Amino acid sequence: MSEYDLTTVTADTFTPVIGQTFDVVFVDGRLPLTLAEVRPLGSMRPGTGNAAFALTFHGAPNLRFPQQIYRLENATLGALEIFIVQFAAAADASKFEAVFN
Repeated sequence: MSEYDLTTVTADTFTPVIGQTFDVVFVDGRLPLTLAEVRPLGSMRPGTGNAAFALTFHGAPNLRFPQQIYRLENATLGALEIFIVQFAAAADASKFEAVFN
């Protein structure tokens, strides 16, 4: 599975895979998250010449795991190592964000 250089990815890298599953890989298993949104942030990423953006992922209701760098695997994009922060754990969905700034 190929890995991306995160300094070269843009919002356009992720827009075609909105709605697809990204598996968060743990030592003892995997948890699926769905890419729900790609949101431009309106600033430029230093040293890249690319615009800043954020990804929002939805997971199972009341799912919780700590913020840190995780390996995510997607059937279309391959593998990415990204920092994910949880910002909601509700009865309808757990929500996580990754910011490329």
